Amino acid sequence: MRVIVATGLNDRDAEYKNMGDVAMLQVAVARLLKLWPDARIEVLTDSPAGLARYCPGAIPLSRIGCRSWVDDRIVLGRLHEFLPAGISNALSRLKRSVRLRWPALLRFVLERRLGLRDGGGRRGSLRTFLESLRTADVLVVSGSGGFADSCRAWNLFILNAMETALYQNIPVVMFGQGMGPLSDADVLVRARKVLPQVTLITLRGSRGGASLLETLGVSPAKVLTTGDEATELAYAAARAPGTEIGVNLRVAAYSPVSGDAVAMVGRILREFARQQGVSLLPVPIAFHDCANDRETIQQMLPESDQASDGADSLDSPAMLIEQVAGCRIVVTGAYHAAVFALGQGIPVVCLANSEYYVAKFQGLADLYETGCTTIQLDQPDAGERLAHALGRTWNAADTLRAPLLLSAARQVNQSREAYQKIRELLDGPAMGIQKEAHLVY
Repeated sequence: MRVIVATGLNDRDAEYKNMGDVAMLQVAVARLLKLWPDARIEVLTDSPAGLARYCPGAIPLSRIGCRSWVDDRIVLGRLHEFLPAGISNALSRLKRSVRLRWPALLRFVLERRLGLRDGGGRRGSLRTFLESLRTADVLVVSGSGGFADSCRAWNLFILNAMETALYQNIPVVMFGQGMGPLSDADVLVRARKVLPQVTLITLRGSRGGASLLETLGVSPAKVLTTGDEATELAYAAARAPGTEIGVNLRVAAYSPVSGDAVAMVGRILREFARQQGVSLLPVPIAFHDCANDRETIQQMLPESDQASDGADSLDSPAMLIEQVAGCRIVVTGAYHAAVFALGQGIPVVCLANSEYYVAKFQGLADLYETGCTTIQLDQPDAGERLAHALGRTWNAADTLRAPLLLSAARQVNQSREAYQKIRELLDGPAMGIQKEAHLVY
């Protein structure tokens, strides 16, 4: 069995710097290897060293080669910036058509262009990717929250990659996806063409995801809501509840939290921790240029108010889950800090300032039914609501633990069953016939 895994990242500078994405990839690779112990699991990546650290059972496959093949603007490159939009779009459509219908012609053009530009490095990556694609049995898109308006570049990249595989009769499956809010016209057009052909899509629970897929023409029979893959790692680590308060706040272009809001949250948390006589534990999920939770936590909580080293050493899902285990409650603006907590039976107060994050946190609330409260920071009474939610959640933490753990266990089982279902589908006779129909470059 040969499997290509695409992750929820298309930015080389951010790769393996979001522990939620890393956790989902770790679970996906482990489950695939459990399904097919002798499988060759190739993960699209810009950092072979990062992949080796977090997923030693996987084989790196250069994302550069994949980008070269599926990027609509690779042939003309930056010349697209100087063309009228209509002409640029028409040329992009032409490139997609050539990729699908005359792949040998496109390969000939790309190899010569790439060879002239960088002496053969990217050309070699292209050849390696095409060979892996030629022999692949399935393309797996691992968990992500990418199908949203904040992720346009990744949306177009992954849709083109999936379309390429599907056109060669390579089945595509998508696990642990977050869907929406999505209104980008170009992405919606591409999604309506590609997503209905996917074998199975599992959702991690973002509210509105299933209805969005239905409007895109995806059969409800192909869609399952299973929760987030990372829940398995958190649930396996559950232990006796801690006593501290976990803290995170996400500030990014897709989560526009103001400096005043950061200060307000920090002030309320410090006062509440003082009243309870407990410590504040940083729980950073992302630490890259687009979203650096460590820096935000440091702005919100001076080091004297933190019970650790400012989170500099928390650079793996296992270490973050261990940090969360010491908490009675977690207050977070990052989705996966909430996943790591709820999966261990620890209730959360979620902080949102965008439609994107409200949908994420409401989806978690739907899955767990209790123990997950969302505060919208753009509301005039946000501070009052936060203070009230902290007290209510703190007092109810002991009684919430059991139902949260039951919900987490149910999600882990549902997610595992979805992977097993994929094995049954891929090992079936119809798929066996399709596997013989790959195009030759």
